[in-house]
Amino acid sequence: MNEISYEHLVEKALIHVVHDALLSAQKNGLKGNHFYITFQTARDDVILSDRLKTAYPDNMTIVLQHEYSDLNVSNDAFSVVLSFSNVPEKISVPFNAIMRFADPYAQFALSFNPEKPKEKPKEKPQQNQPASDDDTPKVVSLSAFRKKK
Repeated sequence: MNEISYEHLVEKALIHVVHDALLSAQKNGLKGNHFYITFQTARDDVILSDRLKTAYPDNMTIVLQHEYSDLNVSNDAFSVVLSFSNVPEKISVPFNAIMRFADPYAQFALSFNPEKPKEKPKEKPQQNQPASDDDTPKVVSLSAFRKKK
């Protein structure tokens, strides 16, 4: 019998609160509120410039208050244009990458435990090896690695 993961269900419901708050900001502006959003950056589905990914390799916090534009909220992500060192940059963040959401004006905050991003497999450098006509799999004996008694 499968157990119900209430923790997962509650987190999913609370991320919907973040979605709706951002959707309200998209439609009506913030009107005194401002949002702090911390999210994972080391993910393939987070869209940031290389400059920002280098500066924030694990996570970053953005503030939506006065100087933002083009806030666009979809079912699974939001995008916004923010200024970083006077350079406007569009970022896109999936909701499942959010670690923390806070609205200090409303004295409201949520924390999430997003899954860690899966690491990309590292490509092995190509080596110049002579071609082999033998396509049979190579077998490595594990006995050499076992402890001897």
